[in-house]
This record gives sequence, structure tokens and C-alpha cells, in this order.
Amino acid sequence: MNLQPVLGPASGEASCAPAGPPALDAAQAKARAVVFKALADPNRLRLLSMIKAAPAGTVCVCDLTDPLNLTQPTVSHHLKVLLDAGLLQREKRGIWAYFSLTPGALDDVAGSLARL
Repeated sequence: MNLQPVLGPASGEASCAPAGPPALDAAQAKARAVVFKALADPNRLRLLSMIKAAPAGTVCVCDLTDPLNLTQPTVSHHLKVLLDAGLLQREKRGIWAYFSLTPGALDDVAGSLARL
């Protein structure tokens, strides 16, 4: 919150008053924090970049463990966090799960930063 000094009516001393209403309400801030928290992990950022760079636009979970040098349960956890944040989509094909970027999700993140 931006605070600007304001002269008090009786004493003439400077006090702080809000500059205006917050740009985000509590629900909007909470929703954006979930996304930013998901992005705050280096392994999750690498997963997003790998999925984005995939020629087919989708990647099987089985192809993500070796490049990250992480176990399958750890990769699955990170993918779930990204999925819950709305950054990824999941498609089940047989016994395998394939992940792709949610259309427009990264643009929404960039836009939300610009609107702060």
C-alpha cells in the first residue's frame, strides 16, 4: 500500500494515509499468490520451459524425470502444483499422463504483473 504523508488537522504533524484503494481485493491477491508460489521453484520453472519447448506441445511425465535428475514422485508433485495453479493441463493416455501449457496462462501471469 502506498502511503503519503498528510498533515493532521489539529497538530499540523505529518501522518500516513492510504493513497487509495488497493488494486487487488483479497480473493484476487490470494489467487495470484498461488500462481506466483508455484513459479517460485526452480524445478517448476524448468518443467514449464521443457513443456513449452516440446515440439508436440505435450510431454509425458515419463520424459521429465531424467532431465531434472528427480524421482518420478517428486516430478509428479511439482506437476500437480503447476496443474493446481492453472498453468498446466493434464491428459491421460493409457497409463501415462501428458502435460501441456494451459493456453494463455503465461500471458495471464505477465498481465497480472503489469497490472500491479
